[in-house]
Amino acid sequence: MSRAEALGLPVSIDLDTSNRAFGLGRTTGYALAKSGEYPVPLLRLGNAYRVRRADVLALLGIEEPAA
Repeated sequence: MSRAEALGLPVSIDLDTSNRAFGLGRTTGYALAKSGEYPVPLLRLGNAYRVRRADVLALLGIEEPAA
């Protein structure tokens, strides 16, 4: 995922998109999520995992541009 794509993400993203940003495969990403070892905090909404864009950008070292 490019820097521009990462900055264009919505405020909350699904686990598959987050996996793509981190270069993780689907199986590995979900295994990390289930074991509580995912690299950023996860939000659990029913059966779905959500990730905050700010957490993804911070881990990738991407600063959001000033408004």
